[in-house]
Amino acid sequence: MLADRLPASLLLRWILLLSACALASFLLQLVHMPAGALIGPMAVSVVFGVTVGGLKLPRVLFKSGQGVIGLLIAQAMTLTVLSTIAESWPAMVLATVVTLVLSTVVGILLVRYGGLPGTTAAWGTTPGAAAAMVAMSEQANADPRIVATMQYVRVLCVIMAGALVSHFLGVSEAEHTPSHTMTWDIHGLLSLAVSIALIAVGIVVCDRLLPAGALLGPMLLGTVVQVSGVIDIELPLPLLEAAYACIGIYVGLRFDRQAVRSVMHAFKWMLLASIMLIAFCALSALMLVPMMHSDFLTLYLATSPGGLDSMTIIALDTHADVAIVAALQALRLFTVVLIGPSMARFIARFAREPSSHPG
Repeated sequence: MLADRLPASLLLRWILLLSACALASFLLQLVHMPAGALIGPMAVSVVFGVTVGGLKLPRVLFKSGQGVIGLLIAQAMTLTVLSTIAESWPAMVLATVVTLVLSTVVGILLVRYGGLPGTTAAWGTTPGAAAAMVAMSEQANADPRIVATMQYVRVLCVIMAGALVSHFLGVSEAEHTPSHTMTWDIHGLLSLAVSIALIAVGIVVCDRLLPAGALLGPMLLGTVVQVSGVIDIELPLPLLEAAYACIGIYVGLRFDRQAVRSVMHAFKWMLLASIMLIAFCALSALMLVPMMHSDFLTLYLATSPGGLDSMTIIALDTHADVAIVAALQALRLFTVVLIGPSMARFIARFAREPSSHPG
């Protein structure tokens, strides 16, 4: 048993953390905070990681949570939705380019004035899946601890801002909460088995072939299953809440004392950079509203420099257009993975130019 293999002090810390996460999740959902099941565990884990430390969520649980979110996105994909996305591709490409340009500008400012090493800071400001950016930064000889902290500080800011914006602009949760009640018959059990199989394929196979494959694999495969109409994707509410918690705890525990100490001198610049980028993306979303014939909340979440998983959770909780949010976030993710190394080198080189020509 797990309890037999864990030291008593470590087991006690896990019990305290999970209990606090469950309480925070319950309280935030009680006040109808969008993505409360994600934000509650994440906020508690940040505090726990910095003050207590010593805990790390197994990566497979984080990837499992992403797989569940991938299937959740797939549930929203219909032929009508997919055709709408296909018709809007020019605006989506423009939105992706705008977000990347804004991120590059903010990255240059942070490297120049934040006092962090150029390559490390460049990877830390590159928008994409945070876990993918951290992994790619290690291959580029950047400091992965600083990159991880920078990436997750931005994710934290984006999620909090997104939740607040959604709280004021989104529809009432009481009116539009989707049903995830499990039907315990043969059809329901078969659907659940297929869903779990798709998540497993995402973790074992797709994650080796695609960036953020544990998320994108189930999303793409689940969309095929959903559109075919052969079988429904079944995601009971306890499974969803467990997935939200896994993502929130994993992100939160990345903020340990050592990571925060290593970037403390530039922490205010990191926060400022995150807020600037969120504001710039909000303005770009406002300009895209007439072009894409969508609402501001949907485009705000779609252009926000957060993760595909977290933005989708907020979109689902507020009934924004999940398909557009997922499509834009996925498009940017693929684009960043392709040009991320070039972006990081450009940011680092451009930001160093003034120091190489003094006077």
